[in-house]
Formats: sequence, C-alpha cells, structure tokens
Amino acid sequence: MEVKAKLRHYHVAPRKVRLIIDLIRGLDVESALEQLQYQNKRSVPSVIKLLNSAIANAVNNFSLERNNLYIKESFVDQGPVLKRWRPRAHGRAGRILKKTSHVTLILAERVPSDSKKKKSTSSTKDKDKKEIKTKKVDIKNIKKTGKIFKGISKSMGSNKVRGRQSKSTKSFIRKTGDK
Repeated sequence: MEVKAKLRHYHVAPRKVRLIIDLIRGLDVESALEQLQYQNKRSVPSVIKLLNSAIANAVNNFSLERNNLYIKESFVDQGPVLKRWRPRAHGRAGRILKKTSHVTLILAERVPSDSKKKKSTSSTKDKDKKEIKTKKVDIKNIKKTGKIFKGISKSMGSNKVRGRQSKSTKSFIRKTGDK
C-alpha cells in the first residue's frame, strides 16, 4: 500500500529542495530521519515535518507498521513563481523571481501486509466518546440565590468574591468565561 504526503507552495527554490530529497529517496523511514537530522540546509525542517506527516498517515489511517515503511518515490516540482522588481541603474528595473516548490513523498511497505482496508474511524470514535453531562440552570434562579457565584469563586481558588457582586446576566457570563 502506498501513502502520499504533499507539501505545496513551499517558498524555497526546487533546485535547493532537490538536494535534500535526493538524499532520502529509497531509504527506510528511520534511516531517512537520521540522515536528515545532520543536514545543514534551510529546507530540512520542512522535509522532516512532511516525512513525519506521511508516517503518521500510514500508521493511523492505514494501520501500517512504521518499521516496514520506506520512501518509494520522492520528487520536487516547481510551484508558482512570484515576480518582483528591483530598481537598477539608469532607471531600469531588474526582475527577481521568487520560486516555490511542490514536494511529494510516497511511502510504501517493504513487505506487503494484509491490512489493505482503512480503519473505520466512525466505529472507534463512537466507542471512545464520553458523554459530558451538563446541568441546565435558570437565569432567574441565579439572580435570586446567587449560589452559582459562590461555586465559581471557590473553583477559581479564592474564597472571597472581590468587589461589588452584580447580579445581572452580563456579569454572570463575563465571570464564568462563556461568551
């Protein structure tokens, strides 16, 4: 199974990113991360982030083993070019091309596994969800009793309520932090 990850509109020239991508093509995922760790180029942190993203996609979405992954394909395409102008001598203008890159990594398994289906995320999420119980409070009761204010001040860590305590709805919302 193949897993793709793309980094688009990366503001480094493709020629410079290709130097890094060519180093890791065909390597195992772990050895590629080790190789990138010791490179001193501007594009290395973004390529590491892209590789980690591809690994996470493979492990979480396709339930593949991290130790079994390698970089099958990796390439850099040129993205859109931003054209800027710089003043030159005798009233001329010099063109500046700010190039961008589209980086693509394709991971595959060394030894094919049996898991070719995606995990069904809906069934696992339903099991893991915990219901949050909330208590409905009538605003009129809050104005009369003021019990909610005491509970809020105690939960904040102070026993005293500072200043004059207003019983309006707006001040209640402001004190609880709800907007």
